[in-house]
Order: sequence, then C-alpha cells, then structure tokens
Amino acid sequence: MSGRTIVITGASDGVGAAGARLLVEAGEKVVVVGRSPEKTAAVAERLQVPHHVADYARLSDVRRLAGELSAAYPRIDVLANNAGGLMASDRTITEDGHELTFQVNHLAGFLLTTLLMDTLIASKASVIQTSSIAARLFSRLDLGDLNYDRHYRAQSAYGGGKLANILFTRELQRRFGDQGLNAAAFHPGVVGSNFASSSSGFMRWLYASPLASATMIRPEQGADQLVWLAEGTPGTDWTPGGYYEKRRLAKSSPLADDADLARRLWEVSTDLVGG
Repeated sequence: MSGRTIVITGASDGVGAAGARLLVEAGEKVVVVGRSPEKTAAVAERLQVPHHVADYARLSDVRRLAGELSAAYPRIDVLANNAGGLMASDRTITEDGHELTFQVNHLAGFLLTTLLMDTLIASKASVIQTSSIAARLFSRLDLGDLNYDRHYRAQSAYGGGKLANILFTRELQRRFGDQGLNAAAFHPGVVGSNFASSSSGFMRWLYASPLASATMIRPEQGADQLVWLAEGTPGTDWTPGGYYEKRRLAKSSPLADDADLARRLWEVSTDLVGG
C-alpha cells in the first residue's frame, strides 16, 4: 500500500513531523501542513516533500488550504487531522467569533475535512484525528456554550476539543462509512513537545519542567499510532469509527459514545463554519 498521498496537519514539529518522517521512510507520498511558514518549510525541505501553510485560528486559511489541496492532489488516501494544542489560560475569541481552543482543535479540522469530502470519498480515504486522554480526564462540552462564556478553563476547553475529535470520528464514520471512507481517533500519549507552548500556568510549567519531561515519550513514539492507522487497512488492522490508545480500542468519556451528541455536534459545527 506504499506510495499513497498522506496529508498531515500540525506537521511542523512534534507528533506530526515525526509521523511525516516515518511515513516518508516507508515510501509514502507525504504532504505536510503547518502554521509556521519557516518551521513547515524546514520540515518539508528535510523530507523533500510538498508543504502548505495555514493558521487554524483563521478559518479563511483553512478554506484556502482546502482549495490548494484539492487543486494539487486529485487523490488523498489519508487525511491526518493532527493540528491542535492547549491554549492560553485567558479565554480568546478568534476573528471568526469562536473560542480559540475549540476552533483550533475541532472546527478547523472539521471544516477542512468537509471541504475535502468529495476527494476523500472518491479516494476511499482514511481520516485520522489526533485526540487525547484529556477527553476522558477533564473535558467539558456544552453545545449551548461552545465559546465557553461560562466557566472557561484552558484544560476543560482542550479536553472538550479532544472529545469533539472522537465524536466527529464516530459521526464521520456513520455518515460516510458506506461510501468507502473510514475514520479513527487516537491518543498519542504524553509527548515531550511544545504543544503547550501557547498555554500558561500549570500545563506550560509541566511541559517545560525537566523532571516531568523526563517521563514523557518522544515524538516518534507518539507518532506510532498515526503511522499504524495511516498504513493499516480499515476493518482488518483497525476498527472504523474507533478510538485508540496504544494500538488498542479504548474507552474515553462516556459522552464519546453518545450517538445523538455526535450528530448534534456535526450539525452545530456545520452552522458555525458557515456550511
């Protein structure tokens, strides 16, 4: 199954960059997407692969990115929605009118996927979401308060975004599985990276602490499941619609199995991105 086109967002460093390198070494045609023009170009040059730049804090960037990808790659075999992160402790609203954490971790990837849907279905693609154990540990997802006007906490907003990744995976599979598209979500582990660099307080300290970081896994280890899912055969190697930890189906928040919530989240997300 080598030589397929695999698009990885959030690939300028961390799990995304490591996954891109491993997939290139396996003979895949990788396309890297990142927020930083300099860092993304550096990864692409090192791997000798094409790259695109988009800031998920601006949905106009996502729409432009979708147009670029559609024009450049008539076939996309795997879309890895890996971009995301833990944001600052102060609640921030984007120029699109959405809470920053929710937009970057869910809405932007949702928009990119839906804009690419015709290509993904024609390619019988796999769509992979990088979620987190945070969905189980401290998520808060209220469809009536997705901007977190009430009781905003950076960790809860991040957990809510990661829960949304799993719900999106479930609903994506339900809606389009019979058309050949397959979806999965996974927790990469606690990876030593700069993913919390935009945050402040405890989480930023945790990721910067030498003692704590010594217990974290390397980005290459965190990328293991991304690579496994990307190279695997849905229905044989992994279960479509599933959420994985350490290559095994795992339980997340009880809300992750709420089919009605998944459906309603899709509908609300469509409205929020102007679909």
